[in-house]
Amino acid sequence: MALLPGDVRIPLLGFGTWQATGEAGFKAVLAALDAGYRHIDTATMYGNEEEIGRAVRESGLRREDIFITTKLPPERVGRERETIEESLRALGVDQVDLWLLHWPPADPGDMIPTWREMLAVRDTGLARAVGVSNFSTTQIDELIQATEENPAVNQIKWSPFLYDRQRHAEHRDRGVVLEGYSPFKTSDLSDPVLTRIAGAHNVSPAQVVLRWHIDHEIVVIPKSVTPDRIRANADVFGFSLTAEEMRDIDALGKG
Repeated sequence: MALLPGDVRIPLLGFGTWQATGEAGFKAVLAALDAGYRHIDTATMYGNEEEIGRAVRESGLRREDIFITTKLPPERVGRERETIEESLRALGVDQVDLWLLHWPPADPGDMIPTWREMLAVRDTGLARAVGVSNFSTTQIDELIQATEENPAVNQIKWSPFLYDRQRHAEHRDRGVVLEGYSPFKTSDLSDPVLTRIAGAHNVSPAQVVLRWHIDHEIVVIPKSVTPDRIRANADVFGFSLTAEEMRDIDALGKG
């Protein structure tokens, strides 16, 4: 778990649902919850919030045991409250655990007003925490300087091959939890470093990539609609990487 402002705890392993729509999306989320995931990541633009809500209800799990993230599309600037209320209705919940601004708005002048509206939504209890996605460190600093409120999370494309020590440190220094998406799409799973370390632990290179995020305390949200792969991606808590292995994997990135 990583700790967000307001004593909100986010599981380090989440289940990504981009492109998981309709009945296949519903079944994938149900399979993920059955496999042990307790963190589901969606967005207004994914068009699958209703299916996710149904899977949460049919899982038999308590709502408070599942961390749900959704996201505000930047083109909904000025309609923040309306958009979160639509998401809550679709998901069938009273609040989400995390609400992110999916991308910086096209007009930079909209960024601060939108962030203020998101903070207001959090303060009314419709979201337990609010953050951003696909933001640069400079843009994060603009939000903090204007409001003295740091985003709880910045969700960005991340993997060993995109590892940037400085960017990682910038998030940590600002109290912003780094959350990575597309961990496999941006990785070469046949890389000899990953295959060697996977062999040493009797796991797959994909599992090594996920464990690397977790050992760095970076939230990671792999996505799959294949039950076997969903289960394998959740099975990353039976081993951990050594300091030397972490350094070797870090070296795959840009420093």
